Order: sequence, then structure tokens, then C-alpha cells
Amino acid sequence: MIRLRKILLAVALLAAVVLALAWFLPMRWVMPWVEPQLHGLRLQQVHGTVWNGAADDVLGVDGRRLGRLQWQLSRRALLGQLQMKLAFDGPQADFSGTVRRTPQGRIEAEGWRLHADLAATDVPLPAGWGKPLGELQLAVDHVLLQGGWPLQLQAQGRWQRAAVRTAEGELALGELQGSAQAQGGVIQAQWHDQGDGPLQVRGQLQLSPLGWRLDSTLRARHRDPALLRWLARLGSVASDGSVHIRQAGGLAATSPPNRQDDTLP
Repeated sequence: MIRLRKILLAVALLAAVVLALAWFLPMRWVMPWVEPQLHGLRLQQVHGTVWNGAADDVLGVDGRRLGRLQWQLSRRALLGQLQMKLAFDGPQADFSGTVRRTPQGRIEAEGWRLHADLAATDVPLPAGWGKPLGELQLAVDHVLLQGGWPLQLQAQGRWQRAAVRTAEGELALGELQGSAQAQGGVIQAQWHDQGDGPLQVRGQLQLSPLGWRLDSTLRARHRDPALLRWLARLGSVASDGSVHIRQAGGLAATSPPNRQDDTLP
């Protein structure tokens, strides 16, 4: 009986030590297991714990410094309930928000805010469009992902001082804003200009795992020759000076489009 009591005491003591280590585990101890999952990104100047810490230097695959990362991980992760808050601050972009894993294995994110200087980032646009410039602000109030695809989504965005850099120089577009919603895995996105900029624009995108359809109308508000030439590279110019961009893929390419009045105000 005494021997059994000693064994149980030793097991309880060992469990307490393991729990204490897990509760205050320094992040630098687990970095050898974390970095292989970062796809080439490197975290340096790491301090704090697994549960509340920061990396003062986040380096890209090319060794360039991207910014600083902070995290807060709920200790409920020890019970399999993953919930984390992230905040990233860098010269090119910053973002913050919370993410958690639901009991069904889905990923749910809330309160995400993104700000990016497009001139300093590599945002791809279709050939002929040019390099985007200006500031992008994105707010994702809620998104529910399954297998990486949004089942639910509520987001708004704004492209301030929108412009593109082409071979002819910098071309101002004004200010654009849009929103996106998803329900049942079907994404609906809409965008338009603010109403007084150089470019009149209105568009919508429908996207699902089965296909996608894009429908957008653009027109120069003033007879700017450079803007008119840029629009002509995007598509055929109608008699009213507008350019209609209609593209689709997957099953959406064979489904009838939404009939709407394409005339810009």
C-alpha cells in the first residue's frame, strides 16, 4: 500500500510538472517544430510564451523583413479548443483578428482588419491593367471556412486613392468600395466608385466551388485620353464610351447571367 501511494504521488507530481511546463511554455522552445509549417517564413527575436508572445522580426522567403507579429492563444487549446488572436504590423501591410476552430472542425474568423499599401506589395492584376497603387482597407466581420472555402462571409473593402501604374505613367481612378457576402458556400461580391472620381465603375462577382461569373461596367467620367486608352485595353468600347467586362468559368459559364441595366448613372 505504501509503495502504491508513492507511485501515485510520483505520477501526480510528474503531471503537475508537465502541466506547469505547458502552462508557461516559452515560445522559443517550440520554434523548431513551428517554423517548418510557415512555408519559408522565419520568426526572429521571439519572446513570450506559446500562449502570449511576439516575434519582433518576421522575415520573408527572400530574407526581407516583413514586420512584427503578436499572438494570444487560449489555453483551452490544451482541451482541443483552438482559439487565437493575431496582430501583424509591417511597413507594407498590417492586420489583426481572431480565429478559432469549431467543434465541427471548421475555421471561424471574426473582427479581421487589413490595411495594405498596394505600391509596396505584389498584388497581381490581369495583363494590361497595370500595377495597382493606393491604399486597401478590408474589414472581415465574420467568415466560416470549411476546407479553406467560405461557407459564410461578411466583408467590406475600400480602395482609397485608387490608381494604376502603366507604361504611360500613373493613372488615377478615384476611390472604389465594395462588399462581399457568402451563404451556403456561394459568394456574392459587389463594387462601385464613390461617385465623383475619374472612373465610373460598377460590378459584381458570383463565385462558388462549381464556377464563377464576373460582370462589370467601366466608363471614364471625363474625356481623359490616358484613361480612355487604358479602358480600350480592357475590352471593346461601346457607343457611350463604356467597357463591359463579362467573364465566367465552370458551370457558371453555361448558366444564364443576371439581367441588369448596365447603364451607368
